[in-house]
Amino acid sequence: MIFGIVGLGRMGNAIAERVLNAGYPVMGFDVHQEAQEQARKMGVQLADLATIAQEASVVWLMVPAGDIVDQTLQQLVPHMPKNGICIDGGNSFFKDAIRRAEELQQKGLLYLDCGTSGGLHGREIGFSLMVGGKQEAYDRALPFFKAIAAKDGVGLFGPSGAGHYVKMVHNGIEYGLLQAYAEGFHIIKDGYFKKEQLDLAQITAVWQHGSIIRSHLLDLAHDIFKKDPTLTTISGEIAESGTGLWTVQEAHEEHIPARIIEDALEVRKESRQTGGNFATKVVAMLRHAFGGHAVKKI
Repeated sequence: MIFGIVGLGRMGNAIAERVLNAGYPVMGFDVHQEAQEQARKMGVQLADLATIAQEASVVWLMVPAGDIVDQTLQQLVPHMPKNGICIDGGNSFFKDAIRRAEELQQKGLLYLDCGTSGGLHGREIGFSLMVGGKQEAYDRALPFFKAIAAKDGVGLFGPSGAGHYVKMVHNGIEYGLLQAYAEGFHIIKDGYFKKEQLDLAQITAVWQHGSIIRSHLLDLAHDIFKKDPTLTTISGEIAESGTGLWTVQEAHEEHIPARIIEDALEVRKESRQTGGNFATKVVAMLRHAFGGHAVKKI
């Protein structure tokens, strides 16, 4: 069984390494020479899209959502064998995944949408994989999913689109969690005891032992505050990938309240207009810590 991957950036590189470490050969492609060279040194066999489509047991896409996914599929699909499997592991919109699955089915191919969570730490501990699509395709790809995922960190959640739908909501929840932590730290820093400058590194360390709000995000916050408790050298501007907005739009369409996620989305928008505050700096640094997202310096 050969694993094919298109897109060898941070996440794609980590996924390729986990599959290699599980003992499977990996064929890969990336438009960037540096990403190709890093993958080659790791043991990935570099190939063009046509060769990957013809020879790989599954083809995993780790490319930006939108037109690039469709353009990549257009180059892969003519060369894939009947019942070949393509997996979109990026943050595509779930309705696009449904459309693509239908288009590939008409060509005799199988398509899985896979929400992928884990960020930079997924390389070591494995990723959380949220899959949508046909059971047949999932079963055939399961050895690769198990190689990529953390223990018990993969599941087939429903028909085409369900994987990206669950990942979309996952990211919406992430927006709310990040904002709640950041606002709490901001209150501690600039509230009643601001003159005493309570130690955020110490507070987050204690919270991680027995506290109800202990979490991976709190671990990352502790590491941030140990290095820089004031965050005076960075901007509070927070970027976004679009999944939070999709989550809010879906909630509106289904008449489901999503006030916390919506407020967090609005805070991000305002941060890009005003430069933000200490809380938005915390969110920006947490995004950098778990996903490698860029942070603007001031």
